[in-house]
Amino acid sequence: MAEQKKETLAEKVKRLSRGLRGTLAESLKDEHTGSLRSDDQLLLKFHGMYQQDDRDRREERAAKKLERLYSFMIRLRIPGGMIGPVHWEALHNVAGENSTGTIKITTRQTVQLHGILKSKIKPTIKAFDSVFLDSIAACGDVNRNVTCTSNPATSPLHKEVFGYAGEISRSLLPKTRAYYEIWLDENLLAEKEEPEDPLYKDVYLPRKFKIAIAIPPYNDVDLFTNDIGLIAIIENGQLIGFNVAVGGGLGTTHGNPDTYPRVGTVFGFIPKKDILKVVYEIVTVQRDFGNREDRKLSRLKYTLDRLGVEFYKREVEKRVGISFEPAKDYQFTQRSDDFGWKQDAAGNWHYTVFVENGRVCDEHGYNLKTALLEVSKTRRATFRFTCNQNLILSDIFPKDKDLIESILVKFGVHRKTAEVSPIRKNSIACVALNTCSLALAEGQRYLPSLIDKIEPILEKHGLAEEPVSIRMTGCPNGCARPYISEIGLVGTSYGKYNLHLGADAEGYRLNRKYKEDLDETAILSELDGLFGRFSKERNTKESFGDYINRIGILN
Repeated sequence: MAEQKKETLAEKVKRLSRGLRGTLAESLKDEHTGSLRSDDQLLLKFHGMYQQDDRDRREERAAKKLERLYSFMIRLRIPGGMIGPVHWEALHNVAGENSTGTIKITTRQTVQLHGILKSKIKPTIKAFDSVFLDSIAACGDVNRNVTCTSNPATSPLHKEVFGYAGEISRSLLPKTRAYYEIWLDENLLAEKEEPEDPLYKDVYLPRKFKIAIAIPPYNDVDLFTNDIGLIAIIENGQLIGFNVAVGGGLGTTHGNPDTYPRVGTVFGFIPKKDILKVVYEIVTVQRDFGNREDRKLSRLKYTLDRLGVEFYKREVEKRVGISFEPAKDYQFTQRSDDFGWKQDAAGNWHYTVFVENGRVCDEHGYNLKTALLEVSKTRRATFRFTCNQNLILSDIFPKDKDLIESILVKFGVHRKTAEVSPIRKNSIACVALNTCSLALAEGQRYLPSLIDKIEPILEKHGLAEEPVSIRMTGCPNGCARPYISEIGLVGTSYGKYNLHLGADAEGYRLNRKYKEDLDETAILSELDGLFGRFSKERNTKESFGDYINRIGILN
């Protein structure tokens, strides 16, 4: 008799959840605690939410023998990262009424709100639903938000390529009606009426799944960090299909050498008529072959390395009934956002606003949130989020450009965006403390002040205008993609970070660990020495990451 594989708690909870329902409805009604039942906390992720607590106040609460100060984060599902002005106004109002007030732009081209009390979850979701926004499958062991090159000015075919983000998202949504029943009070379906889910069945995926679409030469989505990366191939002014990269992912675990970041492997080219089928079956292969015994080794990247690229590729081809063609030529030349005004091929305008670490709020005399609300009330711009945590005021007719410009000038947004240093514009940080339960160190609360101290060092070495990318995470899971930036800072404990160096500027190559457990003084000292050498020894137009990689100082 074959040895039975051990079922993890997560797999058991999913299998017994009755289509992701669990006892969420009962947990919500329990007024004796601000928390949900432990199994329901896992299921909650599939509905686009995480239970969190204020880690800054844990000790204070414990000393008073009080329950932790629990709250919830809600993340929206916005394929391709675009919403209209009505949606933004609703988001602004919901953030003010039910959360901390800050709108957080994520590294996956959507937004999330923090600090929502249990009693406010349903009102929040109902408010979003009233403007046709939802958080279905924004978290959990399913396909997450599908990202796409953000700025329409990048290509005359942006609208067509962008459309695939929505199509892929819809094709990979869970079929259960649990979200509508629990949060929107839809009548409970009888078990026999529950729609079958041929993709997710009753166990869903082994872990989260991420998909990105890029339009060369722009790689603002960090395509190779995704489980599936689709590279749009345009010939003679027509979209003919996509090169398909498989197996990217960045999360690791400190002290576990079996975990590692990985860039995607290009399988080949697929004509656009077949791309939805191919994406679907890449997901089913991961569903059927992914590791369900160890969640640390369950992402597609590990499945691909365990089975082998050729096996995985042949299995997809067998299921789809077509073969990958040789990859078409393409080139990425830029990952950063194009700040300020850009005009597209149709003559419309798009303004990229710098949003430090994605935090949209009014603070320190800079009223960005109020400015964006005023823009939304004109009904003259759409809102597009970038994977670099910035915001594009988009699709502005020429006749309305001056109106939008006047608002940006009035609130200092235009000046702020223009004056920020290149390294700050190329910075990303995860939420980390005080809300993320996995964080070992600070992220978004600390990186701005660290950059304050790095900027003078760059200026000292004549590098003030050098667009070095820097990213910080509070733990090794890599939500801010630190392993593919020229400077990556990965939290190990409070105030300490591993320093990673040497990724290229275009997003093809991972960096490598340079030094461990550095405090601020050590980080600044190391960067001072390296920037000094770079300024004297670099080749013409050589990026900082390429220089570090060339001189061979990495392990």
